[in-house]
Amino acid sequence: MPHLQETLDISSYAALGDSFTEGLNDPGVDGAFAGWADRLAGLLAAGRPQNRFRYANLAVRGRLLDQIAAEQVPQVERLQPDLVTFCAGGNDILRPGSDPDEVAVRFEAAVARLAANAGTVLICTGFDTREMTLLKHLRGKVATYNGHMRAVADRYDCKVADLWSLRSVQDRQAWSEDRLHLSPEGHQRVALLAARSLGLRTEQDPEAPWPAAPVLSPADQARENIQWAREHLIPWVGRRLRGESSGDHVEAKRPDLLPL
Repeated sequence: MPHLQETLDISSYAALGDSFTEGLNDPGVDGAFAGWADRLAGLLAAGRPQNRFRYANLAVRGRLLDQIAAEQVPQVERLQPDLVTFCAGGNDILRPGSDPDEVAVRFEAAVARLAANAGTVLICTGFDTREMTLLKHLRGKVATYNGHMRAVADRYDCKVADLWSLRSVQDRQAWSEDRLHLSPEGHQRVALLAARSLGLRTEQDPEAPWPAAPVLSPADQARENIQWAREHLIPWVGRRLRGESSGDHVEAKRPDLLPL
């Protein structure tokens, strides 16, 4: 059975962020999305007496860093959890003309507040986007932002889940049909990485080989790309042009620390 090292005792956990931490596109048993943070909570709770582990997930899809700092960070001051995971800034980096140096300054301000109100803070670096159709041109900006986040983690003694170095998520099977959000198994790989970053021993390996996937012919690949553009790319671009967010009118799925 997995267990934490004796130096890290976690009985309450609050997850902050955007769609990545909310859990798109990992369907949960109750109709809400699950995702890597829910899966991490399950690993942390394993082996504890019933109702001795509490979990909150404040993440909302589409949220920018300043929105997370204004809406979610103050809740941590109220909740005072043993652990906070803070994955934010990705939606800012996606925006044309964004400056990763400037985003990192605001990121550090939020981390400083979190570090004062949580026992442990874990941050996630950005993914390596070299294989991501929509985002490969942002690879340099993501790498720059990652460098800043690692420096912030050092200054505030944060744990780091290094998604950039997680080779398994370079596989197409780690991503859902929209190519922007993880698949259920992709979320599981991130949960395992986060757990190990906290010192949790896990039986499963986040870098375990993927099962063999069918190889698409060029014609089938072209049809898949056309379908993806119609169902996911065009609506995404439309929302950007209209100034809309996928998180408009969406509330946190688990706003309070409750037994898992």
